[in-house]
Amino acid sequence: MTAQQIRVITICIIRKGDAIFVFEDIDEVTNETFYRPLGGGIEYGEYSRTALQREFREEINADLLNLRYIQTLENIFICDGEQGHEIVIVYEGDFVDQSFYDKEVVILTEDNGEKLKALWVPIADFRAGKFPLYPDGLLELLLES
Repeated sequence: MTAQQIRVITICIIRKGDAIFVFEDIDEVTNETFYRPLGGGIEYGEYSRTALQREFREEINADLLNLRYIQTLENIFICDGEQGHEIVIVYEGDFVDQSFYDKEVVILTEDNGEKLKALWVPIADFRAGKFPLYPDGLLELLLES
């Protein structure tokens, strides 16, 4: 994250029963394992829905349908020892390819070539405090809906 720059991103909540599809990452400074829905940065001149579709194609070669805007969150955080500031446009949607709902783990590739795993995690695990879910405010949003 560039110093003193607000990043605008979009993420998608995909549900399977009481679980959501998230990727797992580790903060390199705190060694904390955390989870976040897939998505990514919105490029200049690109609509958030278009960015979301592009990110899912790039990261896991998946298409989305039934995209519904949920809410916009503001997230100020520390990750890997650096402060970040994001405006997060949250959608809910579904996979076009239904086989994604049967996969336990999907390997995704970030822009920098880093491989991460995406998986289904029950919302109850986040509610119970077993794992952190980011961005801040997302768990409360999920519990309201």
